[in-house]
Amino acid sequence: QVQVVESGGGLVQPGGSLRLSCVASGGASSIYSMGWHRQAPGKQRELVAVITGGGRTNYADSVKGRFTISRENGKTTVYLQMNSLKPEDTAVYYCNAYWGPKSDYWGQGTQVIVSS
Repeated sequence: QVQVVESGGGLVQPGGSLRLSCVASGGASSIYSMGWHRQAPGKQRELVAVITGGGRTNYADSVKGRFTISRENGKTTVYLQMNSLKPEDTAVYYCNAYWGPKSDYWGQGTQVIVSS
């Protein structure tokens, strides 16, 4: 049974930083990709950043240069370092662990609020 658990959300002032963590347990270490998505109130869930098993990364244009996704070697653990946070980054952030079409798992989400 695969479990995906996020942590690290919270309240931060504009311009501040947060680091989100995600652990996917119960699956093989040879994962295809892990990623972070977010959903703001009244909006659709959107991709924030993704990293493949080979280390390739991709980011939403809105976070390029501010957010960095990384993964622990050989582990299904990923991080999202978020710098220069803006109020529009406020959302619930979800971690996704993807081994294939029938092995696609999501966490419960962690709330990030950027406000003064």
